[in-house]
Amino acid sequence: MTDYTLYGITDTVEPGESLKEQVEQAIQGGVTIIQLREKNLTGLEKKQEALEVLAVCRQYGIPFVVNDDVMLAKEIGADGVHLGQSDMEIGRARELLGEQAIIGITAKTIEQARVAEAAGATYLGSGAVFFTATKSDAKPMDFDTLDAICDSVSIPVVAIGGINRDNLLQLKGRHMQGFAVVGAIFHQQDIVSASRELKKLAEEALEISR
Repeated sequence: MTDYTLYGITDTVEPGESLKEQVEQAIQGGVTIIQLREKNLTGLEKKQEALEVLAVCRQYGIPFVVNDDVMLAKEIGADGVHLGQSDMEIGRARELLGEQAIIGITAKTIEQARVAEAAGATYLGSGAVFFTATKSDAKPMDFDTLDAICDSVSIPVVAIGGINRDNLLQLKGRHMQGFAVVGAIFHQQDIVSASRELKKLAEEALEISR
């Protein structure tokens, strides 16, 4: 069973930095699953980064999913993909990636959550639970709405959006199964320490709901 406790989503700040090394540091700190989300990369650059990150994830036995790009996920043999509401239909992605693939879906309403589960999604990403610079147009989600989404499905729900060490425990006792984090991991000077601290907080926050 996939562990979504601390879900790391990549976001390269400086083009010269090694994404592979950043991901390895995040895993060493406690990240339990990695998503490649590099909006500024296309084509061969993106494929090369994906292959390097996949190799690191394989080395540590950590699941690796690709944001949006089902064909890239299939080409490199990633563990799965995360799709938005306007991306490829879940059933088609399942056909291409296979029954064992992890297929995550962004769901901001109970209806979207139920439709995604019925279509075969493996997990849901719901938020933004806090203000996030990653998606400046994302309106924060009421915590009760997050709980309602979690309670409407039997698949895991991962909270996402602006989560960091200062606010993560505000979600303690809520019904999600994990926390997706971007900047609070990948924008930090010491990624290992940042991930380790977040992992500890995530485990504390999930204690009641597990």
